[in-house]
Order: sequence, then C-alpha cells, then structure tokens
Amino acid sequence: MNQAGESSDDKLVGADRVLAVLAELARCPDGIGLDEMARAMSSAKPTVHRALAALRRAGFAGQDGYGRYVLGDEFLRLAFTHHEARPDHVRVMPILRALCDRYGETVHYATLDGRSVVYRSKLDPSTGAVRLTSVVGGRNPAHCTAVGKMLLADALRDEQTVRAWVGDRPLETPTDRSLGTVEDLHAELVRVRERGYSVEDQENEPGVNCLAVPAYLTSPAVPSGAISISGLAYRTPVRKLVDDLPAIRAIITGETVTP
Repeated sequence: MNQAGESSDDKLVGADRVLAVLAELARCPDGIGLDEMARAMSSAKPTVHRALAALRRAGFAGQDGYGRYVLGDEFLRLAFTHHEARPDHVRVMPILRALCDRYGETVHYATLDGRSVVYRSKLDPSTGAVRLTSVVGGRNPAHCTAVGKMLLADALRDEQTVRAWVGDRPLETPTDRSLGTVEDLHAELVRVRERGYSVEDQENEPGVNCLAVPAYLTSPAVPSGAISISGLAYRTPVRKLVDDLPAIRAIITGETVTP
C-alpha cells in the first residue's frame, strides 16, 4: 500500500480505465456526452468524469461547443507527428504516390499482426467519386486480403503451420468468395509463393479487387510488409493489375517505368 492507501492494482485499474475512455473517444468523432460515455463504459459517472479530467489535463481530450467530449488536439498532434515520422511510412510514401498516380486507385502499405493486417499507410487518388473505407491503423482479416495472403505466404510455409495458425477459431468469410478452410488457404498460399504476388477478388468486400506484392523496407530477404493496389472491380479488374505487374514492381524497386 502507498501513503494514499492505494495498491498497485488500484493504480493499474485506474490507468486502464483512462485508456479505455480514450479509446472510446476515438470511436466517437462527433463527440460523446458524459452520460453516454458512462453507459458505454458501464461505469459510474464520477469515475468516468475523473478519467476525462485526467485526459483533458494532458490535452488528450477536449469539449466541443455543445459540451460533448472529443479527442484533444494534443493527442492528434502526437499521433500524426509520430505516424508521419515513422521510417517505414517515410520510405513507402513516394512508392504509394507513384502507384496511386499511375492507376488512379487507392494504395496501401500493411503489416501482419496475428490474424489481421494493419494498414500503416494509405493514399487515395485525388479524383474519383468512390473511395475505399480502409483507414490507417484499421484492420482486416489477413486470409481474405491480398496484403494478408502475401505476408502469410512468407510466414506459413506448410499446411501444418497454416492449421496451427488457424487453430480452433473458424476463418471469417466476409463474402461468398472468402477462403474458409485450412486446405483452401494453404493451396492459395502455395500459389502466392509460386507467383510472387497475391490477389484478392472480392474476398473481403464485394466489388473490390486488389493486387499485393511484398515490400522489403528493412531487409532484402524478409518482407517488412506488403504494398497493394485496391480498385473497384468494374473499374480496375484484377487481370489489368496482373498484366501490369512489371510496371508495379519497377515502381517499387525504383526502376524506370515505361508509360
């Protein structure tokens, strides 16, 4: 016990609660009232209010003109500054910009985290009425995304390893084209290794195609992540991207690209 009569466990619970409130604020871009926050947290209003007060003192939370709580400017400044300065983001952005300009589609850089891919960088085309819903920091199931299959192909080299990775939890099937069995996933990863690229044909989101290739930003042998070009199926079919694969690889490696 400390002098205030609190145990280390009490402090940990308090810190966890503040972080949970911060995460809830991030899910409410339009703001959230104290009553709503207390219900969402299943906590008493005074408890939630103390957590919000701590976040406000740090600049991590604020209030809008209607008294609703929002993420604070200091938190956003730190998050954006950190993201813009990440070495992988700095190195990959010129590549993403070149791909985005050439194909007029959304491009991503993503890494593998467990059963999910995490989008580390994203660039949307400057024109075009339809944009994809993915966000930096967002996640999708690895087995039904092109970036995920590209990275899984390197990590899961045989069917036994694939089976262990899947475990007892069934594979998600967001669409009727998603891979839903160990056998199907293993066969797909074998094809990815043979081709050196992966494709996603409306497996994660209806109407969206994607092609991904590995990105070697930190090692010449082990991919740090994968780069993908995602487009609406009617606008950019998978076949079009596959046919243009030499140009895509040239942009990533910094070679001269033929228009």
